[in-house]
Amino acid sequence: MSKRDFYDVLGISKGASKDEIKKAYRKLSKQYHPDINKAADAADKFKEVKEAYEVLSDDQTRSHYDQFGHTDPNQGFGGGGDFGGGFGFEDIFSSIFGGGGGRRRDPNAPRQGADLQYTMTLKFEEAVFGKETDLEIPREETCETCDGSGAKPGTKTNTCSHCNGSGQLNVEQNTPFGRIVNRRVCNHCNGTGKMIPHKCSTCGGSGKVKKRKKIHVKIPAGVDDGQQLRVSGQGEPGINGGPSGDLYVVFHVKGHEFFERDGDDIYCEMPLTFAQAALGDEVEVPTLHGKIKLKIPAGTQTGTKFRLRGKGVPNVRGYGQGDQHIQVRVITPTKLTEKQKQLLREFTDLSGYEAPDEQHDSFFAKVKRAFKGE
Repeated sequence: MSKRDFYDVLGISKGASKDEIKKAYRKLSKQYHPDINKAADAADKFKEVKEAYEVLSDDQTRSHYDQFGHTDPNQGFGGGGDFGGGFGFEDIFSSIFGGGGGRRRDPNAPRQGADLQYTMTLKFEEAVFGKETDLEIPREETCETCDGSGAKPGTKTNTCSHCNGSGQLNVEQNTPFGRIVNRRVCNHCNGTGKMIPHKCSTCGGSGKVKKRKKIHVKIPAGVDDGQQLRVSGQGEPGINGGPSGDLYVVFHVKGHEFFERDGDDIYCEMPLTFAQAALGDEVEVPTLHGKIKLKIPAGTQTGTKFRLRGKGVPNVRGYGQGDQHIQVRVITPTKLTEKQKQLLREFTDLSGYEAPDEQHDSFFAKVKRAFKGE
C-alpha cells in the first residue's frame, strides 16, 4: 500500500512554514496519541503523523522529499537498491549465475539488536522542569544458562547439513527463459546456519529470555508532547555479539488547568474586576516559577496583553528560556445589590455617557462629516 503524501498527512500546503508544520504536528499527535485515542487505527495514524513531521521539519530531508517524494533516488540502477518488490542486483546475479555473483550474508556475523519504544506520560510541570526516574522495560536478554548459544550446557551446536552453515538454500525453477536458481533462507536452521541437537531448557534454544529491566533515565527540562528521548544501547541485545539496539522514550504531556504551552512560551488568562481595570492595581500572577507582582495600569481594557520575560519553559536544547504571556479579561458582575446598581447609575451620570441611540447617531454623524471632508 503506497504512503500518503506527508503534506496531506499533516493537513498543510507545500509552502507551509516551520511554525505551521510544528503546530499541525502538535495538534495531530495529541489527537491520535494511543494513550488518548483508543480507536483501532490511532497508533498507525500517530506513527504516520510522526514520520511526516520528522521528514518535513528538517530542511534537508524536506528538500529531498519535495524533489523525490517517497522514492529513494538511489534505488534501481543507481546503487544496488531494489527495482521494486525487493528484487535487486543481488537477486539478478543469483538467478542467472546460481548465486555465484551475489554477496552472501554470513548468518553468524554480528548484528545490531532491535530498537524499543516506551511511551511515558508526564505531568505539565515535569515536562517543564525535567525529572529523573526509573523505567521497567520488558525486553529480551541473553540466556545466562547457555550464554546465548541456545544449546544445553555441556553440548554444542552443529553446522546445518542442509545449507552447510550458509543459512541459505538454492532453489531451482524452470521458466520459459531457462532454469533459474534463487536463494532462500534455510527452513531447517531458520537462517542461522546452526542446528541444536540438545536445546537449552531455559530458553528453548533461542538463546534469549524475556525479562523486565530497570533503566534509570534523566528527562531534560523543556521536553514537549510527542518528543522522544534516545537511550543508547538499552534496546534488544545484539545477535552474534553485535551491539544492542536503542530505547526511544516517547513523551505524552498532560494539560494544565491554568497554563497553555506553545513551544517554549506559556499563555494564560487573568481575570480583573471592573474596578481593578479602571483604577489600576497591583496583582499577584501565578507563573511556573512562583507568584510575582504585576502592576495593572489604570484604564486597562479586556484583551490587553502583558509579557513576562524568562517566565516560560527552558529550551530543551539549552537555548535560553521562553516567556509567559498574560491576557486580561475584565469580569462583568452578574449579581448586584440595589446599592451597587445605584452607585453605577451615579457613575454613569457623572461620566456623561451618551445613551446608546445618541452614541449611534453621533457615530454616523462623524462618518458623514468625514465623507464630506468637513
